Amino acid sequence: MNSTELCADIGYMSINHVGENLCGDHVERVDQDERTTVLVLADGLGSGVKASILSTLTSKIISTMIAAGMKLVDAVETIAATLPVCSVRKVAYSTFSIISVTDNEIAELIQFDNPEIIVLRGGVRYDYPMTTRQIAGKTIHESRFPVEENDVFIAMSDGATYAGVGHALNHGWQRENIIDFAEANYLPGNSAKYIAGNIVDECNRLYEGEPGDDTTVAVVRIRARHPVNLMIGPPSTKDQ
Repeated sequence: MNSTELCADIGYMSINHVGENLCGDHVERVDQDERTTVLVLADGLGSGVKASILSTLTSKIISTMIAAGMKLVDAVETIAATLPVCSVRKVAYSTFSIISVTDNEIAELIQFDNPEIIVLRGGVRYDYPMTTRQIAGKTIHESRFPVEENDVFIAMSDGATYAGVGHALNHGWQRENIIDFAEANYLPGNSAKYIAGNIVDECNRLYEGEPGDDTTVAVVRIRARHPVNLMIGPPSTKDQ
């Protein structure tokens, strides 16, 4: 199918750490131009107000720089170089995943310390290419590859892979298990919002309704365009 006949369907859903009113994860979508759509999922350290502020700042800074015309790689270099590290835990105050789709032809993924983005192609896992480099002491994973109709990109915070610890599972819901779940529940007509909600609902079930971490799933689905024609305004003659 021609790329002009495709579009990116985007949806996401979150559940908060039990007892918290604010989510420590944040998702931002930005259209850099008419050609490129970028989705940023950031996960702040810890939970509650502090984590919410950290994730919001990270995603806002990245999306604002991209919206202003900065190249994706330059925006990542800037945020990676300035993102502080917790002196106690020795980890960054926020992690992030970025999904960029240009002309509905090329996907670019940039990931820092979040669970690896899952890609389904034809309803089954797609092992996409990945390169790794160091930016300001931080390990950044980068991928770039052509997209196809019905490709599904699933980004998540580590609350998803932590689901079930201390409850139904000893070691959490591993990425491989999430892939199996996504494949088993795949239907070409499922919207991005439905896919995200389905995975988050399963996470909440594994947490037995008491999430031990903020959990967010953001999905980008490449689908065929469905044009809608709207007629607005009064008729040209009163009898119509």
